[in-house]
Amino acid sequence: MARLLQVFGFLSVLFRGATLTFQSLAIGGIVFLIFVVRRTKEDLAALQQACLLWIRRSAIALVVMQVSYVLANSIILRQSAEVPLREILGANFVLAGLIGIVSAFTVIALTAARPSTGYADLLLPATAIIASSVMTSHSMSRLDYRAPLVVFTALHQAATAAWLGGLPYLLIAIRRARSPEFARQLSARFSQLALVSVAVLASAGLLLSFAYVGSLQALYGTSYGAMVATKVLLFGLLLFLGALNFQLVRRGPASSILASLKRFGEAEIGVGITVILTAASLTSLPPAADLANDRVTGPEIIARMSPRSPRFSSPAMQELPEDVYAAEKNAFEAGSLSTESYVPGQTGTRPNTPAEKAWSEYNHHWAGIIVLSMGLLALVAQAGRLSWARNWPLAFFGLSAFLFLRSDPETWPLGPVGFWASLADPEILVHRFFVLLVIALAVFEWRVQTGRVTSGRARLVFPVLIAVSGALLLTHSHSLGNLKDEVLAELSHLPLAILAVTAGWSRWLELRLPSENQTRTVVARLWPLCIALIGVVLLNYREM
Repeated sequence: MARLLQVFGFLSVLFRGATLTFQSLAIGGIVFLIFVVRRTKEDLAALQQACLLWIRRSAIALVVMQVSYVLANSIILRQSAEVPLREILGANFVLAGLIGIVSAFTVIALTAARPSTGYADLLLPATAIIASSVMTSHSMSRLDYRAPLVVFTALHQAATAAWLGGLPYLLIAIRRARSPEFARQLSARFSQLALVSVAVLASAGLLLSFAYVGSLQALYGTSYGAMVATKVLLFGLLLFLGALNFQLVRRGPASSILASLKRFGEAEIGVGITVILTAASLTSLPPAADLANDRVTGPEIIARMSPRSPRFSSPAMQELPEDVYAAEKNAFEAGSLSTESYVPGQTGTRPNTPAEKAWSEYNHHWAGIIVLSMGLLALVAQAGRLSWARNWPLAFFGLSAFLFLRSDPETWPLGPVGFWASLADPEILVHRFFVLLVIALAVFEWRVQTGRVTSGRARLVFPVLIAVSGALLLTHSHSLGNLKDEVLAELSHLPLAILAVTAGWSRWLELRLPSENQTRTVVARLWPLCIALIGVVLLNYREM
């Protein structure tokens, strides 16, 4: 049980992200059904039933995630703080979860076997779902200005659901439209809804940022502020994709825009889920306004991020703290991992020794060399100058072996902690998962680049895995205690996440857009450049 609790520290963000995603899909479908589909005069019974089906599926998934989230948090409280069951049942997150579960079941019941008229009654459980989510947000814990913060949070989540949650239903509607002109009418109507949603989302988000961040220094000097900045950048990428769709709807002939419209919509959905996951990560961090001490300063960031020669010499294993690793081995074998509750602002984990920091820098810099080489070779392969450059994905095998051997020196095969026992550590688990991702990247993209796979879904594995890896970086190693070294390390990881998400979805668009779309040429050059830039960022990674 103790090991499960350790792993859940990482999974909790994923639980929260999945809950917000399915919440947005269920509510977005309801809004789309009422304000986009119902305003048409044609007989759309088949489209309405398709929307109801996916609303119901999203509500079922929401129930599963809410139940899992409540149970997992209850177990953590019982194990870490020994809170009595009676008190846990009265906790705010349990009450919020019950409201969300009951509301989702109501949506399921209302969408099952109903006539194709009258959907306004779905708005009531949709509102209750948003209320349940707001109950576990930062706004409910504030002593000052609680009421307006609750309202702004609710508006922020509702606008997110109407826009991002409604996008999949737009794609469903386009595929089922009887004519290209009717599909364009639906797209234009959804664009109007999206414009209003974006305005509400941005306005509410700006006001919430003022309340939770509070100052420019907190924006770059804390983990929370850095995550907010990342969310804003991803939001800007979403707006760019939305603007491309908006131009297609307004200018292009109906018969020629549908394929491009669907492809941009797919990428928009992917980036949107990443933004929602970023929002879930924010709920796991204390607001920057509450952490006035030990913020990272501008000069400290400049000193850490200033370009220096990469480290290509590694410390010997004997220089690493072998006594600490031996103690960790005993803890793993005895199953005595700590389950004590963690208080934001406390000292946190043992600081790394200079040898451990040098070991980590060496790992990042050699990984940067490999990734930079892959990005440059991909650009050369696109130019068609060197045929052998198409084999650049094979470098992923070398990267995976390097990461497996070097990422965690305290574990097998270099350290005393066994392979299976080490997976109880959430950070090590993430590292192992990334190794598997890298191997999958090598296999699938090499087959695509060398022409062994020319069509089908196998071509899409590479962009999806790249985008997923970037999204997972947003859940990795957040600093609850706001220790400066951890914040500085995170500031170097966030650009990696943004570049990976951009690379993944630009490659997706290259593969999916029609050949006559001019944007396809741009995104074809963009993703290798992003991979090369990831290598550059890794080469400049510093921990001291």
